[in-house]
Amino acid sequence: MAQEENSNVQQVLKRLDEQHSKYRFMETNLLAKKRRLRVQIPDLEQSLSMIKLLKKQQSEKDKEDLSTMFCIAEQAHMKAAIPPTDKVCLWLGANVMLEYSLDGASELLTKNTESAKRNLGYIDHDLNFLRDQLTTTEVNMARVFNWDIKKRQAGKQS
Repeated sequence: MAQEENSNVQQVLKRLDEQHSKYRFMETNLLAKKRRLRVQIPDLEQSLSMIKLLKKQQSEKDKEDLSTMFCIAEQAHMKAAIPPTDKVCLWLGANVMLEYSLDGASELLTKNTESAKRNLGYIDHDLNFLRDQLTTTEVNMARVFNWDIKKRQAGKQS
């Protein structure tokens, strides 16, 4: 508060409140990314396990159809028979689906799973940093407010 640009308490509190709001906004965005990744990782791992199952089926001698339940909508499944195959189609996002070989799909899904887990770690680190910044900003706001009250009380007494 001794600095020249901090002459008005209301301006300092306003600046700290703006900073606090920015940190809250960043925290909200990071939490949304974290939720998306927590949903995405099990989906990637499930797809990867399916690729491994198809590879196993392909390597067997008496290549029988694989019987499974296929999800057609939430809470709606249908029985399906999957013939032995060496190609799969993967949703890449933005309404794009591409056909991959089993090895190519396995590589892509492994890479995406590792990337998602790594990003989740980065997000956790960033969230911890933001929580520290939020706490520091809140403490600074309280200190400035209390300083102003003490200054006013001292002014009334003299």
